[in-house]
Amino acid sequence: MDLLYREALRAGEDPAAVRALLAERRPDDSVLASLLRRALPIQFLEHVARTPPWSERPIVLARVVLNPRSPRGLSLRLVSSLYWRDLAEVSTSPAVPAAVRVRAEASLRDLLPDLRLGERITLGKIATPAILTALLADLDALVLEAALRNPRLREEDLVTALRRDTASRALTEVAAESSRWKERYAVRLALALQPRTPLPLTLLQLSSLSKADLIRVARTKGLPPLVQAAALATVERMAGLRQP
Repeated sequence: MDLLYREALRAGEDPAAVRALLAERRPDDSVLASLLRRALPIQFLEHVARTPPWSERPIVLARVVLNPRSPRGLSLRLVSSLYWRDLAEVSTSPAVPAAVRVRAEASLRDLLPDLRLGERITLGKIATPAILTALLADLDALVLEAALRNPRLREEDLVTALRRDTASRALTEVAAESSRWKERYAVRLALALQPRTPLPLTLLQLSSLSKADLIRVARTKGLPPLVQAAALATVERMAGLRQP
């Protein structure tokens, strides 16, 4: 591979030299994919991307997109040909132009309905915030657990997901049990205000809320009457404790 790399650098931006080199060497996919991790002439990248059989191999095209010297226009054109795992890698790579990362995220979102459970779990562990917001709508607890452990998940995105009318019971349960999130005040409030949160979990949140938020819970339409009554009782208990 080192010899091929030197020859590629020697061919430079000469299209004829690049074409002759690849026609003579005809590297297999694994060798070419490894070579494409290095900085290469733009002509080399473009020739690989448009020349069969490499132009038909997602593993090779992914390395072209991820190459730091790949032109933005070329990368944008290739993104739709990548597998989901490569799209995830592209979306998190700081070496890739922002427009390409955004396109990769959009393509990945389109693929989500077709991913198997194990693939969604894996994606939840590595996804960017834009993909995590979509995964928070997943109905499988294992996917949600993976997403909530992802260090890229932002508190505001989780709270927004918990506040949605479409928030699943599974999401409320996973969030309430998460060692990372269960003590966050905004998360506890969102759980208390979410009608789909199981009753025992909702009641557990009340003791940590402020008086103003307890009153808000008591006045929120759609919550179980028992939750509203418990919120008012907590307010009264707080007032009683403050009396001399």
